Amino acid sequence: MRIGIIGAGALGTLFGYRLAHGNDVAMLEMRPDVVAAIREAGLGLAELATRRSVTISSSARDLFASQVLFVFVRATDTMRALRPFVNELDPSCVIVSLQNGVSNEDAVKASLGSNVALVIGATTESAHSLAPGTAAPVGTGTTIVGPAGAAPEVCARIARLLTDAGMTASVAYDIRPHLWGKLIANAAINPVAALLDRPNGVVLADANAGDLARSLAQEAAAVARAMRIALPFNDPWIYVRSIVEQAPDLRNSMLFDLQQGVKTENDHINGAVVTAGRRAGVPTPYNDAMFRLIRAREAFAS
Repeated sequence: MRIGIIGAGALGTLFGYRLAHGNDVAMLEMRPDVVAAIREAGLGLAELATRRSVTISSSARDLFASQVLFVFVRATDTMRALRPFVNELDPSCVIVSLQNGVSNEDAVKASLGSNVALVIGATTESAHSLAPGTAAPVGTGTTIVGPAGAAPEVCARIARLLTDAGMTASVAYDIRPHLWGKLIANAAINPVAALLDRPNGVVLADANAGDLARSLAQEAAAVARAMRIALPFNDPWIYVRSIVEQAPDLRNSMLFDLQQGVKTENDHINGAVVTAGRRAGVPTPYNDAMFRLIRAREAFAS
């Protein structure tokens, strides 16, 4: 199968490596050093000796023939990344978004049209980059996909594609509970660890950090419930703790963004909770505070 991957960061590298087993993978990346490294040595994962060859380019044209197109850019960059693909993809091409946040469906459809065969998902797969084209997986994750324009059988085909590549994947025909589950975890973990400049495990190791993370999770869950979203767990803090326990040493992407002086995805994390809370009539003071603090850190970092 011809698979396109937009973005060769840590997750793009992880999924690209897995999917390159038995498929023709083409990647799109704008950073010249990453393109050069992957052209020369392919993709690799830590502790695995075998590297896998993929095609990589800085031209979207080289992905126009994709049968499945995965989007692994930040949620803030979705529309920019998809703009070159407008009217260029085969109508049968399946778009797969596993990005953070709950607004990616709107961004993809605003870019490619409302009739696009879109599969939206939530993944707990995680990795960090060791070098261009080389990533270190952190723990063992799962991916849940669901329809956002694609037919149910197409979602099942994407889940099988990931399973055949050695990952754990399943289909949920209402994906919103799982998107909100991931959003709640991100909203509780990412800003607290990022502002403290510590791995995610700080919310378990430090009582004050944990109390704040718990309040963020409970507040976000209250918004979801007001929206009549049936969350896939009863206690949001127990769920958040289970996520952190899988990879307590993981440094999240928000922390990396602040360290590099670039804009974070927080508009799509705590900001998304605040926006949804306003619409649902649910106060979100904890998430609003985190949103403003991360905004301030971004301003200082830049």
